Order: sequence, then structure tokens, then C-alpha cells
Amino acid sequence: MKVAVLTLLIGQVFLSYAEAPQGALTQRVEANIDAMGSTYSVVVYGDDEARLRAAVEDASEEARRLDQLLSNYIPASEWSHVNREASGKPVRISTELFQLLAACVRYSRESDGAFDITVGPLMKVWGFYKGSGHLPHRAEVRGAMAHVGYQNILLDQKNNTVRFAQDGVEMDPGGIGKGYAVDKMVAILKEDGITSALVSASGSSIYGIGAPPNEPGWKIKIRDPKDASKSVAEVVLHDNSLSTSGNYEKFFFAEGKLYSHIMDPRTGYPSEGMLSVSVVSPKTIDSEAWCKPYYIRGRAWAAQHKNPDFRVFLCEDKIGSDKCVWLQ
Repeated sequence: MKVAVLTLLIGQVFLSYAEAPQGALTQRVEANIDAMGSTYSVVVYGDDEARLRAAVEDASEEARRLDQLLSNYIPASEWSHVNREASGKPVRISTELFQLLAACVRYSRESDGAFDITVGPLMKVWGFYKGSGHLPHRAEVRGAMAHVGYQNILLDQKNNTVRFAQDGVEMDPGGIGKGYAVDKMVAILKEDGITSALVSASGSSIYGIGAPPNEPGWKIKIRDPKDASKSVAEVVLHDNSLSTSGNYEKFFFAEGKLYSHIMDPRTGYPSEGMLSVSVVSPKTIDSEAWCKPYYIRGRAWAAQHKNPDFRVFLCEDKIGSDKCVWLQ
């Protein structure tokens, strides 16, 4: 029997899988949801179309719920409320947001500050918030840096509050929100009994539940950071995640130089020396969060600090055939 192969280009990755032969699990339902400045896609397989559609709608509703919780584009979101109010007083927040902020502080400590959600002022001064970027004056960067630092996030577990240590602090969910949302959507699908699904946030943070029909897992090709039509590696996701950060996601050229949106919160300038980093891990929140420190700190640091449960693929900005490698 003939097997049709379908290949989709999703943002930073190529997704390839085989459609099931007749008589197998031929029911396939998919949806796209816009939330938190990203597009979330859900693809599910099974033998009960009504059940699949209900599960996809549940996952879509979860993305919409998280948009109201975490989006810094929505003034009424809980995240935006904290950004507005926490400089003046402790702000009582939901247990869910408290736990997420606590995780962000932990990522920051473990990465020696290379991951930091307080980069909001820097993203604005560099024009990456709701924009494609522009080159700021050094004085603007210094001014923004005065308000950056995860140590400014003061969490009170007893009272479930957060307070900023100074005025002008602003959190940006861009380095964590997609991974967190994907994991929450995956949990919903599993609760609904789904055993074959792929959830993707703009192609950069992805989780594969089980496998598509007649495949060992969800085959994902990591794109060449310098040529979107080519790939440099392939992974197979089966109940695990892949996240990629690359300098091609959002960038601008100024004075003959490329500046990407991947900000080094320790210097106030876009990180250099890397083209892309991909992390495979059991949880999408981890793979997305750790892409940034590995990207910013570089190959040697990543090799020393890599979690043993992770697989890390780096493409360095250098001349040579070994510029893209899997860390051992």
C-alpha cells in the first residue's frame, strides 16, 4: 500500500511524518492558536474524531488562558499587572505565577545570570518589544541595565507575593513563556487520553507525545541557521521536547553588523559567537530556558554545565566544517 509522506516547514524546524495506511489510526485533527505573541499549533492522531476535536479545543483553551496570565502584550494579564505594580509594593499573585517566577529565578542562578526575565528594559531600548529592533545609544543601554537583574525579583513564599527591589524593573516572558505553555497544553492532551500529538510554539519550542502513525517518533529537522531551505541535524521526539534559539529569529543590521534579539543580560548587548542552539529535554520549559544560557555562554560553558538528561546541539559562528555539533 502506498504511503504518502508530508513535510511541513514550521518556523525553525522541518517536521516530517508518514500518514497512516487505510484502516489504521487515520483520524487527524489540528489547530492553530495565537497567544503571547506566538502561534501555537496542535496536531493529534487517534481513532475517535470527536474525542480528538474535544482534546484539541481543550488545549487551545489552555493557550488562551495562559495568554491572559503571561502575556506582556495584554495590559490586563497578571504578568502585566506585576510589571506595573511590583515596584511600589508587594503584589499578591496566583500560585501558578509564583511557581513560574520561582523557576525563573532558579534558572537565573544556575546559569550565572545568562537567563534573566528582567531583560524587559533592554528589549525595549533595542526595539525588540513589538518591533524588529534598532541600534540604541550606549547611554540608553546603560540606563536600561540599571534596572536589569534577577536579584531585583523578591519572592515571599509565605504570603505568595512578588516585589521588585527598585523602580523600572520589567519582566519579559519571551524566554520562558512558550515552553511553559507547550507543557501545559501537553498535560491537557494527556489528561484527555491523547497518545499521539505534536504541540509547537512558533516552531521554536516543540513537544512530541508518542509518535505519529507508522513512525518511531516525531521526526524534527533542525534548520541550517544560514539557509532556511537546509537542515543540519535531525531528532526524533517521543515524549520529550525540542527548543531552538537562533540569531535568525528576529534581528536587524546596523553599521554592517547583525544584531539578534538574544540579549546577554550581563552586558546589555545581543549575544555574539553563536548562530543557534537546540536543546532536547523531557520538559519544554527546560529546553526553552536553557537554550539561552548555552547560546550566550558558549560551547565550553555549555559542555561543563549541560544537564545529563539533555541533548544539546550548537551551531557556532565560525569558519570550519565542525561549527554545528552535538555536545558529548
